[in-house]
Amino acid sequence: MTETHRSGFACFVGRPNVGKSTLMNALVGEKVAIMSSRPQTTRRAIRGVLNRADAQLVIVDTPGLHRPRTLLGERLNDLVRETFSEVDVIGFCLPADQKVGPGDQWIARELAEARAPVVAIVTKVDKVARDKVAEHLLAVSQLGEWADIVPVSSVKDIQIDTLVDVLVKHLPAGPPLYPEGAVTDEPEDVRVAELIREAALEGVRDELPHSIAVVIEEMVEPEDEMASRDVLEIRAQLFVERESQKGIIIGKAGSRLKDVGATAREGIERLLGRRVYLDLHVKVAKDWQRDPKQLGRLGF
Repeated sequence: MTETHRSGFACFVGRPNVGKSTLMNALVGEKVAIMSSRPQTTRRAIRGVLNRADAQLVIVDTPGLHRPRTLLGERLNDLVRETFSEVDVIGFCLPADQKVGPGDQWIARELAEARAPVVAIVTKVDKVARDKVAEHLLAVSQLGEWADIVPVSSVKDIQIDTLVDVLVKHLPAGPPLYPEGAVTDEPEDVRVAELIREAALEGVRDELPHSIAVVIEEMVEPEDEMASRDVLEIRAQLFVERESQKGIIIGKAGSRLKDVGATAREGIERLLGRRVYLDLHVKVAKDWQRDPKQLGRLGF
């Protein structure tokens, strides 16, 4: 007898920088969401698709829920709430290397009103001793009513398959929602912009990550006489909020922007499977995180 095929959506919710994007990439088996040690790296609901014989699990990675200080922050929180109101199962991510705190309690109260079942996912268990993991699991169990609690490590591949099994059992029966082999529905230019932003995030000062936005101006195929080189030209704008931030991104004599371009180009060429010429420029969009018009122009 053929096993029932299941398909549906799960989303990962949690504070900023708790390992949601790393976990989604581990489940999908490919880098779909950019990763950074900086909080608030994820700014959109990013979908990754996990295919197996009996199920198709569409994972939605969301921005970290936080107490917003800007209009952008408010919009990101609204996006998270909208996302978890529409999925079949919610994964609430809590890192094992950080104590359960007020932020987690706040999110737990939000999720108590959710329609979908909530699976508590204790991430980063490879970073702490086994007895500390047990303590953390107890604290998480006391935080709310969970459909399941699953400790995992994306880096060490601990209980990743178990987590998939747990999420899949909460999905409804149904055919695949995406074509076989699909890993995301993110447009190519959006993934390219994210890789540039990921490269720009590394090594910058604490206030800068929130202020960086990337827009792809154009992706130009080579002219006929250049076609033999098959070099895709990508022109992108990096936006920051102040002139001082522009100087940090560019660096002395353009050195830092050159490093950002080299790192980003490597990731883009892996993604696209071809050579790329990357032309980056930095512009100031004053206080764009607080300006509704500029947020709209930058895709928020």
